[in-house]
Amino acid sequence: MTSGALDGFLAFPSIRELFARQRTLATYGVALLPLTLLALLAGVLDPRTIDGVNIWAKPAKFLFSVAVFSITAAWFFGYVRPERRHAPMLRWTVFVLVAAGSLELTYLIWQAAHGLASHFNRSSTFYEIMYGVMGLGAVLLVSTSLPLAWEIARRPTDGLQREFVASVVIGLVLSFLLGGGFGGYMAQQTGHSVGVIGGHVPIFGWNRSGGDLRIAHFLGIHAQQVIPIIGMLVAVLPAKVRWPMLIGGSMAYVALAVAVFLQAIGGQPLISG
Repeated sequence: MTSGALDGFLAFPSIRELFARQRTLATYGVALLPLTLLALLAGVLDPRTIDGVNIWAKPAKFLFSVAVFSITAAWFFGYVRPERRHAPMLRWTVFVLVAAGSLELTYLIWQAAHGLASHFNRSSTFYEIMYGVMGLGAVLLVSTSLPLAWEIARRPTDGLQREFVASVVIGLVLSFLLGGGFGGYMAQQTGHSVGVIGGHVPIFGWNRSGGDLRIAHFLGIHAQQVIPIIGMLVAVLPAKVRWPMLIGGSMAYVALAVAVFLQAIGGQPLISG
């Protein structure tokens, strides 16, 4: 890998480069950021709560989460050969990501505006159906990681180090397997907390008295960022240790996510207080 190519993927992402890589996803992700701020402002102005949590906390977190997911995907499009970035499979990937994300966010915001729960709301047939539709949307959203991973694995842009390409692919696949798997399990429960419920971690809102399935889900979804960061770090190491460090780091991250999941289903808090 050339020094210039190394500088290219270690450099802090610029807005211009982000939009050049995948304009639709970049526009969508960036547009969600001011909406996140509006949701936070709504939380300040609107004191209503559900289970002790402000009704606008969930929309704010999901708006930001989908924004990060979309911006990450847009940046990763830059690791696909330019002539392949508009291939039919990737065009559909963009469409599904935006459509699924918008479906889920619209329902979350609608429910919050009416002071009603969106997740785990099975109080009527309509809400039961909408919860299922929202779950399908979440599955489709995380599934968009797979075609992007496939394309990067098969046709990476020229000049990228093999270990870094592998880290991006591993991160995307783990995002689907861990984030989707933990999320699917959580969706089948009556709530995200296990055991005693009490206290909340600032910003994230995680349960501090018992288990919370959202933590493992959070780690799973963000494998798409963490593993490539490991790839960037090992890229500057001697060639003979890059693969062992990448594989070891990826395995350690999976072990951490699984351990946090097992701790949650055992009803034990990760951060007590």
